[in-house]
Amino acid sequence: MIHDPISSSVVFGSHRIGPSEEIFIIAEAGVNHDGDVAVAHELIDLAADTGANAVKFQTFKPEALVTGSADTTPYQKAAGFSESQSEMLARLTLPESAWSELRDHSTERGITFLSTPFDYDSALMLAELGVPGLKIGSGELTNTPYLAAIAEFGIPMIVSTGMGTREEIAAALEATANAPATVLLHCVSAYPAPLAEANLRAIPALRKEFGVEVGWSDHTPGSVTAIAATALGSTLLEKHITMDKTRRGPDHSASLERAEFTDYVRLVREVHFAVGDGNKRRMPSEEANAALVRRSFHAVREIPAGATITADDVAILRPEGGLSPSALVIGRQTKRAIVAGSPVTAGDLA
Repeated sequence: MIHDPISSSVVFGSHRIGPSEEIFIIAEAGVNHDGDVAVAHELIDLAADTGANAVKFQTFKPEALVTGSADTTPYQKAAGFSESQSEMLARLTLPESAWSELRDHSTERGITFLSTPFDYDSALMLAELGVPGLKIGSGELTNTPYLAAIAEFGIPMIVSTGMGTREEIAAALEATANAPATVLLHCVSAYPAPLAEANLRAIPALRKEFGVEVGWSDHTPGSVTAIAATALGSTLLEKHITMDKTRRGPDHSASLERAEFTDYVRLVREVHFAVGDGNKRRMPSEEANAALVRRSFHAVREIPAGATITADDVAILRPEGGLSPSALVIGRQTKRAIVAGSPVTAGDLA
Protein backbone atom coordinates (compact mmCIF):
# COMPACT_ATOMS: atom_id res chain seq x y z
CA MET A 1 0.00 0.00 0.00
CA ILE A 2 1.62 3.24 -1.10
CA HIS A 3 1.07 6.28 1.07
CA ASP A 4 2.52 9.77 1.38
CA PRO A 5 5.29 9.45 3.99
CA ILE A 6 5.57 13.19 4.42
CA SER A 7 1.98 13.81 5.51
CA SER A 8 1.09 10.55 7.24
CA SER A 9 2.46 7.88 9.52
CA VAL A 10 1.81 4.19 10.05
CA VAL A 11 -0.39 3.28 13.00
CA PHE A 12 1.34 0.44 14.80
CA GLY A 13 -0.66 -0.48 17.88
CA SER A 14 -0.15 2.30 20.43
CA HIS A 15 2.72 3.71 18.36
CA ARG A 16 2.98 5.60 15.11
CA ILE A 17 5.85 5.16 12.68
CA GLY A 18 6.70 8.24 10.67
CA PRO A 19 9.14 11.14 10.25
CA SER A 20 7.41 13.31 12.85
CA GLU A 21 7.14 10.49 15.41
CA GLU A 22 9.61 9.16 17.96
CA ILE A 23 11.84 6.66 16.17
CA PHE A 24 10.52 3.12 16.72
CA ILE A 25 13.22 0.82 18.13
CA ILE A 26 12.81 -2.96 18.12
CA ALA A 27 14.99 -5.06 20.40
CA GLU A 28 15.39 -8.23 18.35
CA ALA A 29 15.44 -11.10 20.84
CA GLY A 30 15.03 -13.50 17.92
CA VAL A 31 16.17 -16.95 19.00
CA ASN A 32 18.61 -15.66 21.61
CA HIS A 33 16.51 -17.49 24.20
CA ASP A 34 18.19 -20.68 22.88
CA GLY A 35 14.92 -22.58 23.22
CA ASP A 36 14.50 -21.70 26.91
CA VAL A 37 11.21 -19.97 27.79
CA ALA A 38 12.66 -18.55 31.00
CA VAL A 39 15.43 -16.85 29.03
CA ALA A 40 12.82 -15.46 26.62
CA HIS A 41 11.12 -13.79 29.58
CA GLU A 42 14.47 -12.39 30.73
CA LEU A 43 14.96 -10.90 27.28
CA ILE A 44 11.61 -9.10 27.56
CA ASP A 45 12.74 -7.52 30.83
CA LEU A 46 16.07 -6.63 29.29
CA ALA A 47 14.45 -4.98 26.27
CA ALA A 48 12.05 -3.02 28.45
CA ASP A 49 14.88 -1.85 30.72
CA THR A 50 16.86 -0.45 27.78
CA GLY A 51 14.01 1.80 26.63
CA ALA A 52 13.22 -0.03 23.38
CA ASN A 53 9.68 0.33 22.02
CA ALA A 54 9.26 -3.35 21.16
CA VAL A 55 10.76 -6.75 21.75
CA LYS A 56 10.63 -9.21 18.87
CA PHE A 57 11.08 -12.96 18.71
CA GLN A 58 10.97 -15.48 15.85
CA THR A 59 8.16 -18.01 15.52
CA PHE A 60 8.45 -21.08 13.32
CA LYS A 61 7.80 -24.74 12.81
CA PRO A 62 11.01 -26.28 11.48
CA GLU A 63 9.17 -28.74 9.26
CA ALA A 64 7.34 -25.83 7.56
CA LEU A 65 10.54 -23.87 7.04
CA VAL A 66 13.38 -26.12 5.88
CA THR A 67 14.03 -29.53 4.41
CA GLY A 68 15.66 -32.12 6.60
CA SER A 69 18.87 -31.87 4.59
CA ALA A 70 19.21 -28.06 4.53
CA ASP A 71 22.69 -27.07 5.71
CA THR A 72 23.39 -24.36 8.27
CA THR A 73 24.76 -21.04 7.01
CA PRO A 74 28.45 -20.12 7.31
CA TYR A 75 27.82 -17.75 10.23
CA GLN A 76 25.78 -20.45 11.99
CA LYS A 77 28.62 -22.93 11.52
CA ALA A 78 31.02 -20.34 12.91
CA ALA A 79 28.80 -20.18 16.00
CA GLY A 80 29.24 -23.92 16.48
CA PHE A 81 26.20 -25.34 14.68
CA SER A 82 27.43 -28.12 12.43
CA GLU A 83 24.14 -30.01 12.26
CA SER A 84 21.36 -29.42 9.73
CA GLN A 85 19.19 -26.31 9.85
CA SER A 86 16.18 -28.38 10.89
CA GLU A 87 18.07 -29.86 13.84
CA MET A 88 19.31 -26.44 14.91
CA LEU A 89 15.85 -24.87 14.59
CA ALA A 90 14.25 -27.70 16.56
CA ARG A 91 16.45 -26.79 19.50
CA LEU A 92 15.51 -23.12 19.15
CA THR A 93 11.74 -23.63 18.93
CA LEU A 94 9.54 -22.48 21.80
CA PRO A 95 6.32 -24.35 22.68
CA GLU A 96 3.15 -22.76 21.35
CA SER A 97 1.91 -22.18 24.90
CA ALA A 98 4.83 -19.78 25.48
CA TRP A 99 3.68 -17.13 23.07
CA SER A 100 0.66 -15.90 25.00
CA GLU A 101 2.81 -15.81 28.15
CA LEU A 102 5.45 -13.74 26.38
CA ARG A 103 2.79 -11.39 25.01
CA ASP A 104 1.31 -10.89 28.47
CA HIS A 105 4.71 -10.33 30.05
CA SER A 106 5.52 -7.71 27.40
CA THR A 107 2.24 -5.94 28.11
CA GLU A 108 3.00 -5.92 31.84
CA ARG A 109 6.39 -4.33 31.13
CA GLY A 110 4.88 -1.71 28.81
CA ILE A 111 6.73 -2.89 25.72
CA THR A 112 5.19 -3.98 22.41
CA PHE A 113 5.34 -7.71 21.74
CA LEU A 114 6.28 -8.78 18.20
CA SER A 115 7.53 -11.88 16.47
CA THR A 116 8.62 -12.80 12.96
CA PRO A 117 6.61 -15.75 11.64
CA PHE A 118 8.26 -18.10 9.17
CA ASP A 119 5.16 -20.03 8.15
CA TYR A 120 1.48 -19.29 7.67
CA ASP A 121 0.24 -21.12 10.78
CA SER A 122 2.73 -19.25 12.97
CA ALA A 123 1.64 -15.95 11.41
CA LEU A 124 -2.02 -16.76 12.03
CA MET A 125 -1.32 -17.68 15.65
CA LEU A 126 0.50 -14.38 16.22
CA ALA A 127 -2.29 -12.41 14.58
CA GLU A 128 -4.82 -14.12 16.84
CA LEU A 129 -2.66 -13.13 19.82
CA GLY A 130 -3.25 -9.51 18.84
CA VAL A 131 0.18 -8.40 17.65
CA PRO A 132 -0.04 -4.87 16.18
CA GLY A 133 1.81 -5.95 13.06
CA LEU A 134 3.92 -8.72 11.57
CA LYS A 135 7.61 -8.46 10.72
CA ILE A 136 8.60 -10.55 7.72
CA GLY A 137 12.23 -11.65 7.48
CA SER A 138 14.48 -11.02 4.51
CA GLY A 139 14.37 -14.67 3.47
CA GLU A 140 10.69 -14.26 2.58
CA LEU A 141 11.11 -11.16 0.40
CA THR A 142 10.66 -13.19 -2.77
CA ASN A 143 7.97 -15.45 -1.24
CA THR A 144 5.19 -13.32 -2.69
CA PRO A 145 2.38 -15.88 -2.15
CA TYR A 146 3.25 -15.86 1.56
CA LEU A 147 3.40 -12.05 1.65
CA ALA A 148 0.02 -11.80 -0.05
CA ALA A 149 -1.53 -14.28 2.38
CA ILE A 150 -0.21 -12.35 5.40
CA ALA A 151 -1.48 -9.08 3.93
CA GLU A 152 -5.02 -10.46 4.15
CA PHE A 153 -4.80 -10.45 7.98
CA GLY A 154 -5.53 -6.73 7.88
CA ILE A 155 -2.64 -5.62 10.10
CA PRO A 156 0.48 -3.60 9.19
CA MET A 157 3.53 -5.42 7.86
CA ILE A 158 7.22 -4.73 8.27
CA VAL A 159 9.15 -6.32 5.42
CA SER A 160 12.91 -6.73 5.59
CA THR A 161 14.77 -6.39 2.30
CA GLY A 162 18.12 -8.12 2.91
CA MET A 163 19.62 -9.70 -0.24
CA GLY A 164 16.93 -7.95 -2.26
CA THR A 165 16.95 -5.97 -5.48
CA ARG A 166 14.79 -3.03 -6.43
CA GLU A 167 12.64 -5.27 -8.64
CA GLU A 168 12.14 -7.81 -5.84
CA ILE A 169 11.14 -5.06 -3.42
CA ALA A 170 8.62 -3.69 -5.91
CA ALA A 171 7.10 -7.15 -6.31
CA ALA A 172 6.96 -7.63 -2.54
CA LEU A 173 5.13 -4.32 -2.09
CA GLU A 174 2.67 -5.32 -4.79
CA ALA A 175 2.08 -8.58 -2.91
CA THR A 176 1.38 -6.71 0.35
CA ALA A 177 -1.00 -4.22 -1.27
CA ASN A 178 -3.97 -5.44 0.80
CA ALA A 179 -2.21 -4.77 4.11
CA PRO A 180 -3.24 -1.48 5.75
CA ALA A 181 0.40 -0.35 5.53
CA THR A 182 3.82 -1.78 4.73
CA VAL A 183 7.08 -0.54 6.24
CA LEU A 184 10.32 -1.59 4.59
CA LEU A 185 13.52 -2.38 6.44
CA HIS A 186 16.76 -1.86 4.58
CA CYS A 187 18.97 -4.75 5.63
CA VAL A 188 22.26 -6.47 4.89
CA SER A 189 21.81 -10.18 5.63
CA ALA A 190 25.24 -10.90 7.05
CA TYR A 191 26.07 -11.49 10.72
CA PRO A 192 27.81 -9.23 11.43
CA ALA A 193 27.28 -7.05 8.35
CA PRO A 194 30.40 -5.21 7.12
CA LEU A 195 30.23 -1.43 7.55
CA ALA A 196 31.44 -0.98 3.97
CA GLU A 197 28.35 -2.81 2.71
CA ALA A 198 25.76 -1.01 4.84
CA ASN A 199 24.75 1.21 1.88
CA LEU A 200 22.64 3.42 4.14
CA ARG A 201 21.76 5.84 1.34
CA ALA A 202 19.32 3.13 0.27
CA ILE A 203 17.06 4.27 3.13
CA PRO A 204 16.08 7.66 1.67
CA ALA A 205 16.25 6.21 -1.85
CA LEU A 206 13.71 3.48 -1.07
CA ARG A 207 11.48 5.92 0.76
CA LYS A 208 11.49 8.30 -2.19
CA GLU A 209 10.95 5.61 -4.82
CA PHE A 210 8.25 3.56 -3.11
CA GLY A 211 6.56 6.16 -0.88
CA VAL A 212 6.63 4.03 2.26
CA GLU A 213 8.35 4.37 5.61
CA VAL A 214 11.80 2.78 5.66
CA GLY A 215 13.87 1.61 8.61
CA TRP A 216 17.18 -0.14 9.19
CA SER A 217 17.55 -3.73 10.32
CA ASP A 218 20.97 -3.34 11.86
CA HIS A 219 23.35 -6.29 11.80
CA THR A 220 26.52 -4.17 11.91
CA PRO A 221 28.76 -3.91 14.98
CA GLY A 222 28.06 -1.12 17.46
CA SER A 223 25.87 1.94 16.97
CA VAL A 224 27.47 3.94 14.18
CA THR A 225 25.17 2.81 11.35
CA ALA A 226 22.09 3.33 13.52
CA ILE A 227 23.14 6.93 14.10
CA ALA A 228 23.74 7.46 10.39
CA ALA A 229 20.50 5.70 9.43
CA THR A 230 18.55 7.93 11.80
CA ALA A 231 20.16 11.03 10.31
CA LEU A 232 19.21 9.74 6.84
CA GLY A 233 15.54 9.48 7.79
CA SER A 234 15.09 5.96 9.14
CA THR A 235 11.86 5.87 11.14
CA LEU A 236 12.38 2.36 12.56
CA LEU A 237 15.41 0.47 13.85
CA GLU A 238 15.89 -3.18 14.68
CA LYS A 239 18.91 -4.57 16.53
CA HIS A 240 19.64 -7.94 18.15
CA ILE A 241 19.78 -8.04 21.94
CA THR A 242 21.25 -10.71 24.22
CA MET A 243 21.96 -11.40 27.87
CA ASP A 244 25.45 -12.59 27.01
CA LYS A 245 27.35 -12.42 23.70
CA THR A 246 29.40 -15.47 24.60
CA ARG A 247 26.39 -17.81 24.76
CA ARG A 248 26.29 -20.56 22.16
CA GLY A 249 23.71 -19.54 19.60
CA PRO A 250 23.60 -18.32 16.00
CA ASP A 251 22.94 -14.64 16.77
CA HIS A 252 24.52 -13.89 20.15
CA SER A 253 27.87 -12.67 18.82
CA ALA A 254 26.17 -10.10 16.53
CA SER A 255 23.93 -8.81 19.34
CA LEU A 256 24.26 -6.08 21.97
CA GLU A 257 24.25 -6.69 25.71
CA ARG A 258 22.38 -4.57 28.29
CA ALA A 259 24.73 -1.57 28.61
CA GLU A 260 25.44 -1.48 24.88
CA PHE A 261 21.77 -1.62 23.92
CA THR A 262 20.87 1.06 26.48
CA ASP A 263 23.48 3.34 24.92
CA TYR A 264 22.21 2.41 21.46
CA VAL A 265 18.69 3.53 22.34
CA ARG A 266 19.91 6.73 24.01
CA LEU A 267 22.16 7.73 21.11
CA VAL A 268 19.53 7.05 18.48
CA ARG A 269 16.88 9.03 20.35
CA GLU A 270 19.26 11.98 20.75
CA VAL A 271 20.14 11.92 17.05
CA HIS A 272 16.50 11.64 15.99
CA PHE A 273 15.68 14.59 18.25
CA ALA A 274 18.56 16.60 16.79
CA VAL A 275 17.74 15.88 13.13
CA GLY A 276 14.48 17.86 13.35
CA ASP A 277 12.05 18.50 10.52
CA GLY A 278 14.35 20.23 8.01
CA ASN A 279 12.37 23.49 8.04
CA LYS A 280 15.05 26.19 8.34
CA ARG A 281 13.90 28.87 10.76
CA ARG A 282 15.03 30.89 13.74
CA MET A 283 14.91 28.68 16.82
CA PRO A 284 13.67 29.79 20.27
CA SER A 285 17.17 29.41 21.74
CA GLU A 286 18.47 31.93 19.18
CA GLU A 287 16.06 34.71 20.06
CA ALA A 288 18.09 36.16 22.92
CA ASN A 289 21.21 36.39 20.75
CA ALA A 290 19.69 37.49 17.47
CA ALA A 291 19.18 41.19 18.23
CA LEU A 292 22.63 41.44 19.79
CA VAL A 293 24.66 39.85 16.99
CA ARG A 294 22.69 41.08 13.98
CA ARG A 295 23.64 44.51 12.60
CA SER A 296 21.54 47.51 11.59
CA PHE A 297 22.03 51.14 10.56
CA HIS A 298 23.20 53.45 13.37
CA ALA A 299 23.89 57.20 13.38
CA VAL A 300 27.59 57.87 14.01
CA ARG A 301 26.88 61.56 14.63
CA GLU A 302 23.82 63.65 15.26
CA ILE A 303 21.72 64.00 12.13
CA PRO A 304 19.31 66.97 12.15
CA ALA A 305 15.73 66.81 10.91
CA GLY A 306 15.38 67.46 7.18
CA ALA A 307 18.95 66.36 6.41
CA THR A 308 19.87 64.04 3.59
CA ILE A 309 21.75 61.08 5.03
CA THR A 310 25.28 60.52 3.69
CA ALA A 311 27.68 57.61 4.08
CA ASP A 312 29.54 59.61 6.73
CA ASP A 313 26.40 59.92 8.88
CA VAL A 314 25.77 56.21 9.43
CA ALA A 315 27.44 52.85 9.97
CA ILE A 316 26.21 49.29 9.98
CA LEU A 317 26.79 48.09 13.55
CA ARG A 318 25.46 45.76 16.22
CA PRO A 319 22.88 45.53 17.73
CA GLU A 320 19.86 44.94 15.55
CA GLY A 321 17.13 47.47 16.17
CA GLY A 322 17.45 49.84 13.29
CA LEU A 323 16.92 49.31 9.58
CA SER A 324 18.49 46.22 8.06
CA PRO A 325 21.87 46.50 6.29
CA SER A 326 20.00 45.71 3.06
CA ALA A 327 17.68 48.73 3.46
CA LEU A 328 18.09 51.90 1.40
CA VAL A 329 19.15 54.56 3.93
CA ILE A 330 21.88 56.67 2.33
CA GLY A 331 20.29 59.44 0.27
CA ARG A 332 17.06 59.39 2.29
CA GLN A 333 15.83 62.50 4.13
CA THR A 334 15.23 62.55 7.86
CA LYS A 335 11.91 63.73 9.21
CA ARG A 336 13.24 64.12 12.74
CA ALA A 337 16.63 64.47 14.38
CA ILE A 338 18.58 61.30 15.09
CA VAL A 339 20.83 61.21 18.14
CA ALA A 340 24.42 60.00 17.62
CA GLY A 341 24.78 56.30 18.45
CA SER A 342 21.08 55.48 18.08
CA PRO A 343 19.62 53.13 15.49
CA VAL A 344 18.13 54.57 12.32
CA THR A 345 14.53 53.38 12.11
CA ALA A 346 11.84 53.63 9.45
CA GLY A 347 10.12 56.23 11.59
CA ASP A 348 13.20 58.51 11.36
CA LEU A 349 12.96 58.80 7.57
CA ALA A 350 10.63 60.81 5.39
